[in-house]
Amino acid sequence: MHGTGSSLRVHLALMALMVVWGLNISVVKQLTGMLDVMLVASVRMVLAAVALVVLLYCCRGRFPRWRGRTLLLGLLCAFLMVYANQVLFAAGMERTTATNGALIMALSPMISGLLEALIFRKRLTVPYMAGVLLAFGGVALVILNRPGAGWSGVAAGDLLILASISSFACGGVIVQRLARNSSPLAIGGFLHVLGALLLTAHAGVTVDEALPALVALSGLGWGFCLFSGVLATAMGAVVWGRSIAALGIGQAAVYLAWIPVFGVGFAAWLLDEPLTYWHFIGVVAVLGGTLLSSARGAAETAPGRAAGKALDCTPGIVDGRGRSRPCS
Repeated sequence: MHGTGSSLRVHLALMALMVVWGLNISVVKQLTGMLDVMLVASVRMVLAAVALVVLLYCCRGRFPRWRGRTLLLGLLCAFLMVYANQVLFAAGMERTTATNGALIMALSPMISGLLEALIFRKRLTVPYMAGVLLAFGGVALVILNRPGAGWSGVAAGDLLILASISSFACGGVIVQRLARNSSPLAIGGFLHVLGALLLTAHAGVTVDEALPALVALSGLGWGFCLFSGVLATAMGAVVWGRSIAALGIGQAAVYLAWIPVFGVGFAAWLLDEPLTYWHFIGVVAVLGGTLLSSARGAAETAPGRAAGKALDCTPGIVDGRGRSRPCS
Protein backbone atom coordinates (compact mmCIF):
# COMPACT_ATOMS: atom_id res chain seq x y z
CA MET A 1 0.00 0.00 0.00
CA HIS A 2 2.86 2.33 0.87
CA GLY A 3 4.52 1.62 -2.47
CA THR A 4 1.30 2.42 -4.33
CA GLY A 5 0.99 5.75 -2.52
CA SER A 6 4.60 6.65 -3.28
CA SER A 7 4.14 5.78 -6.94
CA LEU A 8 0.98 7.90 -7.11
CA ARG A 9 2.86 10.88 -5.63
CA VAL A 10 5.58 10.50 -8.27
CA HIS A 11 3.02 10.45 -11.09
CA LEU A 12 1.23 13.49 -9.67
CA ALA A 13 4.55 15.32 -9.28
CA LEU A 14 5.43 14.54 -12.90
CA MET A 15 2.09 15.85 -14.18
CA ALA A 16 2.49 19.00 -12.08
CA LEU A 17 5.98 19.44 -13.55
CA MET A 18 4.62 19.21 -17.10
CA VAL A 19 2.12 21.98 -16.23
CA VAL A 20 4.96 24.15 -14.88
CA TRP A 21 7.16 23.51 -17.92
CA GLY A 22 4.28 24.23 -20.30
CA LEU A 23 3.50 27.49 -18.48
CA ASN A 24 7.20 28.44 -18.42
CA ILE A 25 7.19 28.83 -22.21
CA SER A 26 4.59 31.60 -22.00
CA VAL A 27 6.41 33.15 -19.02
CA VAL A 28 9.70 33.37 -20.93
CA LYS A 29 7.82 34.80 -23.91
CA GLN A 30 6.50 37.56 -21.62
CA LEU A 31 9.95 38.22 -20.16
CA THR A 32 11.48 38.76 -23.61
CA GLY A 33 9.10 41.71 -23.98
CA MET A 34 10.31 43.21 -20.68
CA LEU A 35 14.08 42.67 -20.80
CA ASP A 36 16.88 42.19 -23.29
CA VAL A 37 17.20 38.55 -24.37
CA MET A 38 20.60 38.15 -22.70
CA LEU A 39 19.28 39.59 -19.44
CA VAL A 40 16.37 37.16 -19.51
CA ALA A 41 18.74 34.22 -19.97
CA SER A 42 21.27 35.34 -17.35
CA VAL A 43 18.79 36.30 -14.60
CA ARG A 44 16.88 33.04 -14.95
CA MET A 45 20.02 30.93 -14.73
CA VAL A 46 21.54 32.91 -11.85
CA LEU A 47 18.38 32.28 -9.82
CA ALA A 48 18.41 28.60 -10.81
CA ALA A 49 22.09 28.27 -9.85
CA VAL A 50 21.51 29.87 -6.43
CA ALA A 51 18.58 27.53 -5.75
CA LEU A 52 20.58 24.43 -6.72
CA VAL A 53 23.59 25.47 -4.64
CA VAL A 54 21.34 25.99 -1.59
CA LEU A 55 19.75 22.59 -2.15
CA LEU A 56 23.16 20.95 -2.56
CA TYR A 57 24.30 22.55 0.69
CA CYS A 58 21.16 21.35 2.50
CA CYS A 59 21.90 17.81 1.27
CA ARG A 60 25.46 18.17 2.64
CA GLY A 61 26.78 17.72 -0.88
CA ARG A 62 29.71 19.23 -2.74
CA PHE A 63 30.65 20.13 -6.28
CA PRO A 64 32.31 17.41 -8.37
CA ARG A 65 36.10 17.30 -8.13
CA TRP A 66 36.86 16.71 -11.78
CA ARG A 67 40.28 16.85 -13.39
CA GLY A 68 41.77 16.57 -16.86
CA ARG A 69 39.47 15.28 -19.58
CA THR A 70 36.49 14.97 -17.23
CA LEU A 71 36.79 18.64 -16.28
CA LEU A 72 36.95 19.62 -19.96
CA LEU A 73 33.81 17.58 -20.60
CA GLY A 74 32.12 19.36 -17.70
CA LEU A 75 33.04 22.77 -19.11
CA LEU A 76 31.77 21.80 -22.56
CA CYS A 77 28.57 20.44 -21.04
CA ALA A 78 27.92 23.71 -19.16
CA PHE A 79 28.48 25.66 -22.38
CA LEU A 80 26.01 23.50 -24.34
CA MET A 81 23.31 22.71 -21.77
CA VAL A 82 23.13 26.09 -20.03
CA TYR A 83 24.89 28.90 -21.90
CA ALA A 84 24.14 28.06 -25.55
CA ASN A 85 20.78 26.50 -24.74
CA GLN A 86 19.53 29.57 -22.87
CA VAL A 87 20.86 32.13 -25.35
CA LEU A 88 19.23 30.31 -28.27
CA PHE A 89 16.01 29.65 -26.35
CA ALA A 90 15.49 33.25 -25.23
CA ALA A 91 16.38 34.59 -28.69
CA GLY A 92 13.99 32.11 -30.29
CA MET A 93 11.12 32.96 -27.95
CA GLU A 94 11.60 36.65 -28.77
CA ARG A 95 11.01 35.90 -32.46
CA THR A 96 8.43 33.11 -32.50
CA THR A 97 5.16 32.38 -30.70
CA ALA A 98 4.84 30.48 -27.44
CA THR A 99 2.58 28.04 -29.30
CA ASN A 100 5.25 27.13 -31.85
CA GLY A 101 7.89 27.07 -29.11
CA ALA A 102 5.89 24.52 -27.11
CA LEU A 103 5.53 22.21 -30.11
CA ILE A 104 9.20 22.42 -31.10
CA MET A 105 10.43 21.86 -27.54
CA ALA A 106 8.45 18.61 -27.43
CA LEU A 107 10.98 17.21 -29.92
CA SER A 108 13.73 17.32 -27.29
CA PRO A 109 13.53 13.67 -26.08
CA MET A 110 13.52 12.38 -29.66
CA ILE A 111 16.57 14.44 -30.62
CA SER A 112 18.29 13.16 -27.47
CA GLY A 113 17.44 9.58 -28.45
CA LEU A 114 18.83 10.03 -31.96
CA LEU A 115 22.09 11.48 -30.63
CA GLU A 116 22.37 8.71 -28.03
CA ALA A 117 21.87 6.07 -30.71
CA LEU A 118 24.45 7.72 -32.98
CA ILE A 119 27.14 8.15 -30.32
CA PHE A 120 26.59 4.98 -28.28
CA ARG A 121 25.60 2.85 -31.30
CA LYS A 122 22.22 1.86 -29.95
CA ARG A 123 19.75 0.19 -32.25
CA LEU A 124 16.83 2.31 -33.46
CA THR A 125 13.58 0.34 -33.68
CA VAL A 126 10.91 0.85 -36.32
CA PRO A 127 8.34 2.23 -33.80
CA TYR A 128 10.92 4.69 -32.50
CA MET A 129 11.75 6.01 -35.98
CA ALA A 130 8.05 6.16 -36.84
CA GLY A 131 7.47 8.23 -33.70
CA VAL A 132 10.30 10.62 -34.57
CA LEU A 133 9.03 11.13 -38.12
CA LEU A 134 5.45 11.62 -36.91
CA ALA A 135 6.46 14.25 -34.33
CA PHE A 136 8.80 16.13 -36.67
CA GLY A 137 6.14 16.04 -39.38
CA GLY A 138 3.54 17.52 -37.04
CA VAL A 139 5.84 20.40 -36.06
CA ALA A 140 6.76 21.02 -39.71
CA LEU A 141 3.07 21.27 -40.65
CA VAL A 142 2.47 23.95 -38.00
CA ILE A 143 5.54 25.99 -38.97
CA LEU A 144 5.03 25.78 -42.72
CA ASN A 145 1.32 26.60 -42.59
CA ARG A 146 1.72 29.94 -40.88
CA PRO A 147 0.90 32.90 -43.22
CA GLY A 148 3.65 33.47 -45.77
CA ALA A 149 5.78 30.53 -44.63
CA GLY A 150 7.50 28.09 -46.96
CA TRP A 151 10.48 25.79 -47.18
CA SER A 152 12.74 28.77 -47.93
CA GLY A 153 11.19 31.04 -45.32
CA VAL A 154 10.92 29.08 -42.09
CA ALA A 155 10.77 31.51 -39.16
CA ALA A 156 14.16 32.27 -37.64
CA GLY A 157 12.70 31.97 -34.15
CA ASP A 158 11.52 28.41 -34.79
CA LEU A 159 14.99 27.42 -36.00
CA LEU A 160 16.57 29.02 -32.93
CA ILE A 161 14.31 26.98 -30.63
CA LEU A 162 15.26 23.83 -32.56
CA ALA A 163 18.94 24.74 -32.19
CA SER A 164 18.36 25.33 -28.48
CA ILE A 165 16.97 21.86 -27.78
CA SER A 166 19.66 20.32 -30.00
CA SER A 167 22.34 22.04 -27.91
CA PHE A 168 20.69 20.76 -24.74
CA ALA A 169 20.53 17.23 -26.15
CA CYS A 170 24.24 17.30 -27.03
CA GLY A 171 25.02 18.31 -23.46
CA GLY A 172 22.78 15.52 -22.19
CA VAL A 173 24.96 12.96 -23.94
CA ILE A 174 27.96 14.31 -22.03
CA VAL A 175 26.03 14.12 -18.75
CA GLN A 176 25.76 10.35 -19.21
CA ARG A 177 29.55 10.20 -19.04
CA LEU A 178 29.82 12.63 -16.10
CA ALA A 179 27.15 10.79 -14.08
CA ARG A 180 29.37 7.73 -13.66
CA ASN A 181 31.12 9.24 -10.65
CA SER A 182 28.94 12.18 -9.56
CA SER A 183 25.32 12.65 -8.48
CA PRO A 184 22.93 14.49 -10.82
CA LEU A 185 22.32 17.20 -8.20
CA ALA A 186 26.06 17.90 -7.91
CA ILE A 187 26.41 17.91 -11.70
CA GLY A 188 23.40 20.22 -12.06
CA GLY A 189 24.79 22.65 -9.53
CA PHE A 190 28.18 22.77 -11.27
CA LEU A 191 26.66 23.21 -14.75
CA HIS A 192 24.24 25.95 -13.70
CA VAL A 193 26.81 27.93 -11.70
CA LEU A 194 29.29 27.92 -14.57
CA GLY A 195 26.58 28.57 -17.17
CA ALA A 196 25.19 31.45 -15.11
CA LEU A 197 28.67 33.01 -14.90
CA LEU A 198 29.07 32.77 -18.70
CA LEU A 199 25.63 34.28 -19.31
CA THR A 200 26.22 37.09 -16.82
CA ALA A 201 29.58 37.96 -18.40
CA HIS A 202 27.97 37.96 -21.86
CA ALA A 203 25.12 40.19 -20.70
CA GLY A 204 27.55 42.56 -18.97
CA VAL A 205 29.48 43.07 -22.22
CA THR A 206 26.61 43.23 -24.72
CA VAL A 207 23.68 44.81 -22.84
CA ASP A 208 23.72 48.57 -22.32
CA GLU A 209 22.48 49.77 -18.92
CA ALA A 210 21.73 46.26 -17.72
CA LEU A 211 21.57 47.23 -14.04
CA PRO A 212 19.06 50.09 -14.54
CA ALA A 213 16.89 47.73 -16.59
CA LEU A 214 16.85 45.20 -13.76
CA VAL A 215 16.12 47.87 -11.16
CA ALA A 216 13.23 49.15 -13.27
CA LEU A 217 11.76 45.66 -13.74
CA SER A 218 8.29 45.44 -12.24
CA GLY A 219 7.27 43.13 -9.42
CA LEU A 220 5.41 41.00 -11.93
CA GLY A 221 8.58 40.72 -14.01
CA TRP A 222 10.60 39.57 -11.02
CA GLY A 223 7.84 37.11 -10.21
CA PHE A 224 8.20 35.70 -13.73
CA CYS A 225 11.98 35.42 -13.22
CA LEU A 226 11.59 33.59 -9.92
CA PHE A 227 8.99 31.22 -11.36
CA SER A 228 11.11 30.43 -14.42
CA GLY A 229 14.50 30.26 -12.70
CA VAL A 230 13.72 28.66 -9.34
CA LEU A 231 10.55 26.64 -9.87
CA ALA A 232 10.67 25.63 -13.55
CA THR A 233 14.45 25.26 -13.93
CA ALA A 234 16.01 24.38 -10.56
CA MET A 235 13.17 22.56 -8.78
CA GLY A 236 12.02 21.10 -12.08
CA ALA A 237 15.41 19.44 -12.54
CA VAL A 238 15.20 17.90 -9.06
CA VAL A 239 11.66 16.55 -9.57
CA TRP A 240 12.63 15.16 -12.97
CA GLY A 241 15.70 13.41 -11.57
CA ARG A 242 13.76 11.84 -8.69
CA SER A 243 10.98 10.74 -11.05
CA ILE A 244 13.47 8.94 -13.30
CA ALA A 245 14.95 7.29 -10.22
CA ALA A 246 11.52 6.06 -9.12
CA LEU A 247 9.96 5.07 -12.46
CA GLY A 248 12.78 4.67 -14.97
CA ILE A 249 13.48 6.94 -17.93
CA GLY A 250 11.08 5.11 -20.26
CA GLN A 251 7.99 5.61 -18.11
CA ALA A 252 8.93 9.14 -17.06
CA ALA A 253 9.59 10.25 -20.66
CA VAL A 254 5.99 9.50 -21.63
CA TYR A 255 4.93 12.55 -19.61
CA LEU A 256 6.94 14.85 -21.89
CA ALA A 257 4.14 14.45 -24.43
CA TRP A 258 2.04 16.76 -22.24
CA ILE A 259 4.38 19.75 -22.67
CA PRO A 260 2.96 20.84 -26.05
CA VAL A 261 -0.58 20.34 -24.76
CA PHE A 262 -0.11 22.61 -21.75
CA GLY A 263 2.24 24.94 -23.64
CA VAL A 264 -0.22 25.55 -26.49
CA GLY A 265 -3.11 25.90 -24.03
CA PHE A 266 -1.37 28.50 -21.86
CA ALA A 267 -0.22 30.43 -24.94
CA ALA A 268 -3.80 30.69 -26.21
CA TRP A 269 -5.21 31.53 -22.75
CA LEU A 270 -2.62 33.94 -21.37
CA LEU A 271 -1.11 35.48 -24.51
CA ASP A 272 -4.19 35.36 -26.77
CA GLU A 273 -2.17 33.64 -29.48
CA PRO A 274 -4.45 32.46 -32.30
CA LEU A 275 -4.93 28.72 -32.76
CA THR A 276 -5.68 26.98 -36.05
CA TYR A 277 -6.55 23.40 -36.92
CA TRP A 278 -2.89 23.00 -37.91
CA HIS A 279 -1.95 23.47 -34.26
CA PHE A 280 -4.42 20.75 -33.28
CA ILE A 281 -2.91 18.43 -35.89
CA GLY A 282 0.58 19.29 -34.65
CA VAL A 283 -0.27 18.55 -31.01
CA VAL A 284 -1.82 15.20 -31.91
CA ALA A 285 1.19 14.26 -34.07
CA VAL A 286 3.69 15.22 -31.34
CA LEU A 287 1.68 13.33 -28.71
CA GLY A 288 1.56 10.22 -30.87
CA GLY A 289 5.22 10.49 -31.85
CA THR A 290 6.36 10.91 -28.27
CA LEU A 291 4.37 7.89 -27.12
CA LEU A 292 5.77 5.74 -29.94
CA SER A 293 9.36 6.80 -29.31
CA SER A 294 8.99 6.41 -25.53
CA ALA A 295 7.87 2.81 -25.98
CA ARG A 296 11.39 2.05 -27.23
CA GLY A 297 12.92 3.58 -24.10
CA ALA A 298 10.56 1.68 -21.80
CA ALA A 299 11.35 -1.63 -23.50
CA GLU A 300 15.12 -1.24 -23.51
CA THR A 301 15.67 0.44 -20.11
CA ALA A 302 15.06 -1.60 -16.99
CA PRO A 303 13.67 0.57 -14.17
CA GLY A 304 16.39 -0.57 -11.78
CA ARG A 305 19.16 0.31 -14.16
CA ALA A 306 17.61 3.66 -14.98
CA ALA A 307 17.23 4.43 -11.32
CA GLY A 308 20.87 3.66 -10.70
CA LYS A 309 21.89 6.27 -13.24
CA ALA A 310 19.43 8.91 -12.06
CA LEU A 311 20.03 8.90 -8.32
CA ASP A 312 20.58 12.21 -6.62
CA CYS A 313 21.27 13.17 -3.03
CA THR A 314 17.77 14.30 -2.22
CA PRO A 315 16.30 12.61 0.85
CA GLY A 316 14.78 9.18 0.30
CA ILE A 317 16.80 8.21 -2.78
CA VAL A 318 18.67 4.95 -2.35
CA ASP A 319 20.77 2.73 -4.53
CA GLY A 320 19.91 -0.71 -5.83
CA ARG A 321 21.11 -2.37 -2.59
CA GLY A 322 18.93 -0.23 -0.36
CA ARG A 323 21.72 2.10 0.78
CA SER A 324 21.54 5.88 0.77
CA ARG A 325 23.86 7.35 -1.83
CA PRO A 326 25.89 10.33 -0.65
CA CYS A 327 26.43 13.46 -2.74
CA SER A 328 29.68 13.57 -4.69
